[in-house]
Formats: sequence, structure tokens, C-alpha cells
Amino acid sequence: DSIQTEEATKTSMIMPFFQLLGYDVFNPMEFVPEYTADVGIKKGEKIDYAILVDGEPLIFIECKAYGENLDKHNSQLFRYFAATLSAKFGILTDGDTYKFYTDLEEKNRMDDTPFLTFNLLNLQDRDISEIKRFTREVLDVDNILNSAENLKYSNLIKNWFAQEIENPSVEFTKLVLSNIYEGTKNQKAVEKFTPLIKRALQQYINDTMNAKIKSALNKDGDSD
Repeated sequence: DSIQTEEATKTSMIMPFFQLLGYDVFNPMEFVPEYTADVGIKKGEKIDYAILVDGEPLIFIECKAYGENLDKHNSQLFRYFAATLSAKFGILTDGDTYKFYTDLEEKNRMDDTPFLTFNLLNLQDRDISEIKRFTREVLDVDNILNSAENLKYSNLIKNWFAQEIENPSVEFTKLVLSNIYEGTKNQKAVEKFTPLIKRALQQYINDTMNAKIKSALNKDGDSD
């Protein structure tokens, strides 16, 4: 609650995070605050931090105050990324949510969609292995890029599926009906089956989770 500003977020949350990854945040030859570059007709624009490798910026970091909505703040990262050929990663963060970008779709043009997103206050086990790739001692650009595409599209698929479970679209409903319903797939059928499909999907997920929990409990019981 005491972190109310962008500067407080940088000092209390963001710099310690990169320090934990092994970067010397007080070494301006490695971790540069207020990195300046000319971007097109805009001169002297600054980005919050740049991580240098062999004297060239490899990672740009754009910071916002803790709790700020990050969805509309990637434009500066986008411009810097396009103007700096050595840059391979852009990070947008409020100290809790971290969004990692690269150029999977078009070389030297930062993707609109991050390939990795995580929340430090709700960290998943799978996030940790991806974060480890960015530690200073093992940082390997090719290794990260090899996994980035699969990671990006896996996340997009999961997000799409989560949205369909919560609110099945007309297209998704028709896809399901094409496999189970012999009648006409018109608007009336879509309206009739949409809530049923939603309930069925949620029941399937609940049943699967309960089965896994029961199996785990049985294994624990057998081990005792």
C-alpha cells in the first residue's frame, strides 16, 4: 500500500527483481537507467532501463506505477525496439505484472502480443522455469527465442479457450453442434445450446479436477 508512484515501484519492486536475476542494477555499463536514443523524428526519448550485453542494448524495460493498467503502454517499447537493431526483448511491468515481448512475427518489429506474461504475486511453477532463462548467468537469446513462439501461442490458445468456457461464441457453439447435433444450426439452435455447452464444459473441467484430486489422495493413502 505504501508504493504509490512509478519511482517507488522501480526502487522497491523492479530493481530488486532484476537484481535477483543476477544483474548489477548499480552498474551503468550493464543496467542503464533513463536510456536515451533518437527514435525517428523524436529526439532524446528515454526508456526506463536498458540491459546491455557487450555494450549494446539487448533488453528494454518500460516501467509503470504498481497497479497501473499496462494494456496501452507498449508504444514506447515498440518505437525503441524498431530503432535499435541489437534489442531482442522488451519488458513492460508495474512491478507485479511482467510482459515480455520479442519479434517473432517480423524481424526488428516488436510483436503486439507478449510471449510471456506472469504476476509475481500469483506466480505459477511453469513461470519460474521461463524466468530462469533471463538470469544473467545463463542468458541465451537463441534458447529463449526457440521456446518463445510455442510459449506465445500456447498462452493465446489457453486464453481463447478460457474465454470460450466463460462465454461461448457463436462460432464455437456451431463447431460443437456440427459434431453432436443433426438439426439446423441456426440462431435459435445457437441460443438454445450456448448455455448448455457452457455448463457441460465447466462440468467436464470440474470432473477432471476432482478425478485428479481423488487419484492423488489415493496415491498418498497407498504410500502410507
